[in-house]
Amino acid sequence: MSSTDNDVYQTPLNSRYSSAEMKYIFSPRNRFSTWRRLWLWLAESERELGLEISEEAIQQMREHVVIKDEEFPIAAEEEKKRRHDVMAHVHTFGLAAPAAAGIMHWGATSCYCTDNADLIFLRDGLRLLLPKLAVVIKKLSDFAAHNKDLACLGYTHGQPAQLTTVGKRACLWIQDLLMDLRNLERAHDDLRFRGVKGTTGTQASFLAIFDGDHDKVEQLDELVTKKAGFASAYTICSQTYSRKIDVEVANALGDFGTTCQRIGSDVRHLAMLKELEEPFEKDQIGSSAMAYKRNPMRSERLCSLGRHLTTLPLGAAGTYASQWFERTLDDSAIRRITLPELFLTADACLILLNNISSGFVVYPAVIAKRVKEELPFMATENIIMRIVSKGGSRQEAHEQIRVLSHQAGAEVKQHGRANDLIERIRREDFFKSIIGELEELLDPKYFVGRAPQQVEKFVGEGGEVAIALEKYRAEVKDAKSVDLHV
Repeated sequence: MSSTDNDVYQTPLNSRYSSAEMKYIFSPRNRFSTWRRLWLWLAESERELGLEISEEAIQQMREHVVIKDEEFPIAAEEEKKRRHDVMAHVHTFGLAAPAAAGIMHWGATSCYCTDNADLIFLRDGLRLLLPKLAVVIKKLSDFAAHNKDLACLGYTHGQPAQLTTVGKRACLWIQDLLMDLRNLERAHDDLRFRGVKGTTGTQASFLAIFDGDHDKVEQLDELVTKKAGFASAYTICSQTYSRKIDVEVANALGDFGTTCQRIGSDVRHLAMLKELEEPFEKDQIGSSAMAYKRNPMRSERLCSLGRHLTTLPLGAAGTYASQWFERTLDDSAIRRITLPELFLTADACLILLNNISSGFVVYPAVIAKRVKEELPFMATENIIMRIVSKGGSRQEAHEQIRVLSHQAGAEVKQHGRANDLIERIRREDFFKSIIGELEELLDPKYFVGRAPQQVEKFVGEGGEVAIALEKYRAEVKDAKSVDLHV
């Protein structure tokens, strides 16, 4: 029986959800080509500092820095024989660049390749995610500004509460996403390079190569760090960079996962109430059985992937906590799984958020109907205050409203009828002094407080959102809606 890709498990993150750019960052070709770049940078820097490395060796490494398809089987066979992935790729690179085979990996340990490469992938992954998150924030900000005055029911404890606006509710999502943006920026900015540190982080092997010259060892560390595009390297590390760095990055990404679940859940509830829907395409099928349905499948997927993302930091935390002394290898297998999944999952969530926020469908008539059903109860305090302003008794007004409210509530709850509180008030002589003002007292705009002004201050020019997105101006300006693969 012949084997094809259809006979081999594929992670859905790869086959269905994540972007090509993120998948490439964690691809075998990028990983092993990055190892080769690290060997090249090391050799170049050692040569610049006086070690005997030929220009031919450097040139051959440069010419073969990107691993070719036909080299993967060679490395795989060598790893099977040696049980060591780094040495398998040293051997394979040496075949492609024979003049460099004798000096390749000079003074380094395996973690020079693996850990420095992982730090590059963490950096590049965060750089890919941050503008995508900025674009989502901008799209939601435009939505909030457009709907800043659209009054809707607010809910506390899942029960109708005071009115808010559709735009103000969206600002709750944006504020949380701004926290995620800040967390991811901090995780990115705090990253440093492991650099050239040797077997247990003491740089002993490099001190031996340079005959005890401490200055040249430090210069070597700085040169390679600069070539890798980092501003600085960690002064202290063991054989590995501290796995607590993985924890910090994972926590920022996992925290973003909780935001995805929160936003997705709100959209699902609003779709259930028929007040708002995510985009729904012309030929999309909501249910295989019930043809009329418009299931919020994108938001449901967002909740699902966000939930997965939230669990992944546990693996990073356990790995850091379980390390012994200068390092143990029980970190290797789980990091091969966890680190790519963190970024692929976060990337998939951002693709969904972009798609959803690009095409929200709002139903003002449904929103107004629900407001109208609940507003009479909410208006009672305003009615009482207006009675008092006309010279009436607050206590008597309160008692009148209490009795009528209970009667109207019984109509709604026991008989399933419409809320007729206002009609009952109109029929009572006690309220005749304000009958002509009832429509004004029931205008939803008087019940949303400063929600429109808060939205303007938050998402408008000079507001928190604008300040946070300033560095992403170009990406936000050119942003388009992202299509889903499935």
